[in-house]
Amino acid sequence: MTRRHILPAMLIVASLLIPASAMAHAAICSCFDNGDNTITCEGGFSDGSSAAGVRVFVRDANDTTVARGAMNDDSEFTFDKPAGAYTVLFDAGPGHQVEIQSRNIVQ
Repeated sequence: MTRRHILPAMLIVASLLIPASAMAHAAICSCFDNGDNTITCEGGFSDGSSAAGVRVFVRDANDTTVARGAMNDDSEFTFDKPAGAYTVLFDAGPGHQVEIQSRNIVQ
């Protein structure tokens, strides 16, 4: 490759990398009280990606894990409602975690 081809090649590579950074997505999770002593959480990403397989942890006020699992193929996770205060952690990896306090669960 000659010198006059290096700059255009670098510009092409740079232009290919810029859209990749624009495609970043944020984790989204909401939880709902089903009224039957269970809670269902729905997850996903701001770009519309599925959350199937994303880990979910439910911790009580003492930070003890009382339920764990993963989002199903519909990006949902249902668990028995713990007694007292609890926190739901939607854990899609570093920078993609959402914590929901029980007081913020939609009734």
